[in-house]
Amino acid sequence: MLRYTLRQLEYFVAVGEAGSIALASEKVNVSSPSISAAINQLEKEFGLPLFVRQHAQGLSLTLAGRRMMEQAKFVLQEADRLMDLAGDISGTVRGPLSIGCMVTFAQVVLPSVRRSFETEFPEVRVRQYELNQSEIFSALRRAEIDVALTYDLELPADLQFVSLLELPPYAIVNETHPLAHLPSVSVEELKSHPMVLLDLPFSADYFLSFFTQIDAKPIIAERSRDMAVMRSLVANGFGYSIANVRPLNDFSPDGKPLKFIPLVGAVRPMRMGLLMSTDAESASVVRAFVLHCSDRLQSGGFTGLGG
Repeated sequence: MLRYTLRQLEYFVAVGEAGSIALASEKVNVSSPSISAAINQLEKEFGLPLFVRQHAQGLSLTLAGRRMMEQAKFVLQEADRLMDLAGDISGTVRGPLSIGCMVTFAQVVLPSVRRSFETEFPEVRVRQYELNQSEIFSALRRAEIDVALTYDLELPADLQFVSLLELPPYAIVNETHPLAHLPSVSVEELKSHPMVLLDLPFSADYFLSFFTQIDAKPIIAERSRDMAVMRSLVANGFGYSIANVRPLNDFSPDGKPLKFIPLVGAVRPMRMGLLMSTDAESASVVRAFVLHCSDRLQSGGFTGLGG
């Protein structure tokens, strides 16, 4: 007779991956004492120490703990498949869904699409993760997420991309920038001005490729890995930037006005879409999410993107 639960295994895996009960508590949204109690119960039930407690460095898996965590992951995956099978048989979309989202547009897209999806499918348990492109690839391959909203940047052959929306690039400047009065701007016109580069994996290469095409190098004055920080740097006169997402209002996070000028010339737009493993849509909950996102786009549900 089993004396442990799937929930306890979930907490065990979360601590093993995070290396800390406090970090695992944030990840699974459960109190630290509850997680600690679950770990103690599992160790008692298995008769094995799963972690080495290091006061200053958190918890590290024992050799037995590493082997047990791999099996626990397998058990949890099979439990998810069982739930998905039940949904297929009953015609009900239910079970867990882990969604990744490109950090540059997560704040514009993810909360809205998650809310409407959970309203339509109340028996689905959603977790969300804001990641850069490289992290999305890794998380999908490790099955840490089921699907990701992202761009078509350097997509690997082992993952499947469903295109949803075309996003043309914009030059972002403040009101006093020498190019602020123009209705559109070219890379040739930008190259002699200081640039604030959104310095994320693959995204930065995409923006810099515009200059390579005209055999030029941008004057990179500042770099930021945060979209909000980048907009504030632009608004405060540190340079222009380039992005493919236009927020719902033309202000930086610190309240200063910005101008979003269409970038013209030989500049490839990015496509936003859903990235997943090649067999992901065999799960009913993933299929439902793909269809939901497609329907929202057709009805204009993603306001503020690319326009």
